[in-house]
Amino acid sequence: MAAPGSLDTALSALSGARSRMLPVSTAARVADALREQLTEGLLPPGSRLPEEAIGDALGVSRNTLREAFVQLAGERLVVRQPNRGVFVAELSPDDVSDLYRVRRVVEIGAVRGGGSPAAVGAVREAVDEGRRAHDSGDGRALGTANQHFHRALVALAGSNRLNAVMNQVLAEMRLVFHAVRISGEFHDSFLPANEQICGHIESGEFQAAAQALDDYLNRSERDLLRSITPPAGNGRPLG
Repeated sequence: MAAPGSLDTALSALSGARSRMLPVSTAARVADALREQLTEGLLPPGSRLPEEAIGDALGVSRNTLREAFVQLAGERLVVRQPNRGVFVAELSPDDVSDLYRVRRVVEIGAVRGGGSPAAVGAVREAVDEGRRAHDSGDGRALGTANQHFHRALVALAGSNRLNAVMNQVLAEMRLVFHAVRISGEFHDSFLPANEQICGHIESGEFQAAAQALDDYLNRSERDLLRSITPPAGNGRPLG
């Protein structure tokens, strides 16, 4: 059985995505499928993305796959290295700080506006998913539940464009978590904050939810940057 985070695991997941793409296969849908694997943590930073294997897994031509790679490169999720191929991107500390700037604007803005009962219910389900992952001791599932929580926060706004922005942000964030080998303990420490934010939203206390989320993002950014920036003279930072 392939280990989590391996290319074989990602290819298997991509084969499953193939049925959802047919009968019409486009570069945009291929990019969506690959982005999803990044968000779910199946393709770690620095991984080479072999065209033939991925094309076969998705049932698409190399030209279609290359169009998808161009799109993902524009989103800073992959990089093409001359004479070597396409690789999953690796992010620097500056990239991480910029991601958090985007997150503050998008997530906090979405939370301030509230959302439909169904959208609020999705936030609660993501919190419950995190609790179940914690109880089962599944660190990878806990990280995925955390991604679902933040995606659900942005979905409160009911905007497909904001959802698309957040999908890209979450894919990049998963690359960061992979690179610094974030354990389940990191996400565990934020479960009480997730519960608090969700509770405020369910009670219609959107400003309180926004303030709690701002505190959350500040702490998360600080802890991540501390993890990926070594002391002076002791190696180099991620990237």
